[in-house]
Amino acid sequence: MPKETDLFQVTTSSQEDWQRLADARPALDFLPDGWLEQWQSVWLPLSAWLAEYQRRSNHTPIVGVHGGQGSGKSTLSKALASLYAEAFGWQVVVVSIDDLYLTHQERQQLGQDIHPLLVTRGVPGTHDVDRGVNLFRSLQTLGDGEVIHFPAFDKVSDDRLPETAWHTVTGPVDLILFEGWCVGCHGVDEAALEEPVNELEAQEDPSGQWRRWVNNQLLGPYKDWFSMLDKLIMLKVPDMSAVQRWRTQQEADNRKATQGTADRSLDDAGIRRFIQHYERLTREALRTLPTEADLVLDINQAHKVSAVHRRTAD
Repeated sequence: MPKETDLFQVTTSSQEDWQRLADARPALDFLPDGWLEQWQSVWLPLSAWLAEYQRRSNHTPIVGVHGGQGSGKSTLSKALASLYAEAFGWQVVVVSIDDLYLTHQERQQLGQDIHPLLVTRGVPGTHDVDRGVNLFRSLQTLGDGEVIHFPAFDKVSDDRLPETAWHTVTGPVDLILFEGWCVGCHGVDEAALEEPVNELEAQEDPSGQWRRWVNNQLLGPYKDWFSMLDKLIMLKVPDMSAVQRWRTQQEADNRKATQGTADRSLDDAGIRRFIQHYERLTREALRTLPTEADLVLDINQAHKVSAVHRRTAD
């Protein structure tokens, strides 16, 4: 049971909205049993809080959902989209930062032009930021009956899917959920980059060129991109060992769901190396974002919410 949730007390959502959300609960039957056990204590008040914010907004809000790999970002975003569609008939668009990765070929070129580690997807600099910014602007202004398509990415083939498999949205849009492991992250002073944080950085980035380039992306184009967020929700992972365990399970799930034509999935050793690309920013996010996010959900080793913290200022 969460220790610090006051969402029931602080929300002024109408009783009718609460009831409609409660009645829509069967739309979430796909959630894990552990999450469903926390419907009354976590997910109902969270969804009411966010619904209230959407109703108060004078534009289509963009809500970031941040969390380490395997934390449940995609699951939460899908759940909110399903719940709001059932309760209110809202058009909620979930944009995964993963779908905005550069193509495999484009990252190969980055690896040649800047640093070999940029071949690996994930870190800032491996996404099409301009497309992401324009996508948000387009979604916010999408008129009734207007249609937009945006990319879909296949992690097993490690490449963008053909346009026939892209996401399709018909306007208007009521809410945008932007989920990703580095959503909301920001750059640091260069002095903080001097010492490697793991074996990958020590052996494959001894001069710090890769991590400085990634940091500069956060200080530049990604800062502008993330400034478009109206709210930020953080799923706070317990530690890096949990990320390793959950990411390993994700890889197995990805293989089952792939639509790609190539298999570039990872074995256990490959996953351990892969996660080291993310470790520096994950640790920095765990240090800084809990005081910056509008809502923080502490995720325990059992993958359930152990505490909820909300910033009091709206």
